[in-house]
Amino acid sequence: MEIIYKICLVFAIIGAINWGLIGFFDFNLVTAIFEEGSILVKIIYSLVGISGLVCIGILFHHIDSHPFE
Repeated sequence: MEIIYKICLVFAIIGAINWGLIGFFDFNLVTAIFEEGSILVKIIYSLVGISGLVCIGILFHHIDSHPFE
């Protein structure tokens, strides 16, 4: 499970960086790399969304225990 958690955290960080770029510079990195409206853009956004949901679970995991147990 630790690998899955780390992958989800990476996707959440990528999403956060992308939202930061949109907010500060009005620049969407995902659509700049991939064609806007393509299936890859939808897949990336879906993976970031799912990763965010998994990160909510990590956030509310018991503080006393190791987060990846």
